[in-house]
Amino acid sequence: MSILVVGSVAFDTIATPSGRVTDILGGAATYFSLAASYFTQVRMVAVVGDDFKPEHEAVLKARGVDTRGIERTNGKTFRWGGQYLDNLNEAKTDFTELNVFEKFQPRIPKEYADTQFLFLANIHPSLQAAVRREMSGVRLTGGDTMNFWINGTPKELAETLKLVNVLLINDTETKMLAGEKNLPRAARKVLAMGPNALVVKHGEYGATIFFREGAFGVGSHPFRAPALPIDEVKDPTGAGDSFAGGFMGYIASQGEVNREILKRALFYGGVMGSFAVERFGTERLQNLTREEIDARFQIFRELTHLE
Repeated sequence: MSILVVGSVAFDTIATPSGRVTDILGGAATYFSLAASYFTQVRMVAVVGDDFKPEHEAVLKARGVDTRGIERTNGKTFRWGGQYLDNLNEAKTDFTELNVFEKFQPRIPKEYADTQFLFLANIHPSLQAAVRREMSGVRLTGGDTMNFWINGTPKELAETLKLVNVLLINDTETKMLAGEKNLPRAARKVLAMGPNALVVKHGEYGATIFFREGAFGVGSHPFRAPALPIDEVKDPTGAGDSFAGGFMGYIASQGEVNREILKRALFYGGVMGSFAVERFGTERLQNLTREEIDARFQIFRELTHLE
């Protein structure tokens, strides 16, 4: 089944202990789309500038991503620069140039009206809410946010959280959103804000999914998926968005949505995140095979005794 992602396309300049790259294709919607494309049909809504060339779009089209929702406008594409020289788990931002992304108003092509699954990547909560209301027929909505919106637009974010079925954020964001230092208590507070499930990403330590009581089945016990040990992390940029792509893409590929499928999706999210960090930018996500993905998933199963 199809999934629509609404978010950013960017050109990134990144420095890590493995090297430095300039103006490589990135952005949340890009990483998400490439990761999800190994599981299901992906549609994309974003905005780009004059510097987004046919060869950049070809990266997405080669993976079968439907790019009719990418708006082209005069100006430069969103740009971000950062470095991970001291801590691979945390980027030091060198610059952020919103450019055409600053006035992004998502426009959903009429051809996307039958989309079954929706992912609202990291954009202004009011834009997320508007897209969700327009796509009222979707079966499941996933969403992301960040500390900038948690601190700067709390009222708008509160409205958006009522419209999201599964929220995917990290430990720090969860505690910040809840105003609570203890993660399980913070998770319960976030779930009370609206989502039926909360996926907390722990970076190199895996992810935990918390369920609201009665959502997606019986009980409310959380479930933890570890991360795979990676020999060399070249570039952590986009790992979280790739995780989200694997997670949501796997769910969209299944005939139903229940607790066991969401738990299994955590592992596919971890698999796609683990591939993304092996190369700079989206390079590794462009050249995977489903056999490689399934082989790494099997390693997860053996590590955790997943049925």
